Amino acid sequence: RVQLVESGGGSVQAGGSLRLACAASGFTITHSSVGWFRQAPGKEREGVGNMPIVGDTSYADSVKGRFTITRDGAKNTLYLQMNSLKPEDTAMYYCAAGGITLTPPTAVYWGQGTQVTVSS
Repeated sequence: RVQLVESGGGSVQAGGSLRLACAASGFTITHSSVGWFRQAPGKEREGVGNMPIVGDTSYADSVKGRFTITRDGAKNTLYLQMNSLKPEDTAMYYCAAGGITLTPPTAVYWGQGTQVTVSS
């Protein structure tokens, strides 16, 4: 059974950094597309970044140059390093796997989410 469990969310001041982790089980993350999405209160879910099985990782324009997705195959864990955080980055962040597109925000499997709050 596929499971994705996020951790690492929290509160941070603008300009700060956070690293989210997503522990995967039931599949191998290097054999699947994986990515991160977010949803702010009152807004639709949006894609943050998509790491395909092969090829370059793609990012939403709003996070390009500030956020980086990496994966550790040995730990079967996906990460989202977020730097230079802005209040508009405040959202619930979800990791996802399988059939990922950023626009529209689509994936086969979803984690339960972790909250990130950025204060000004």
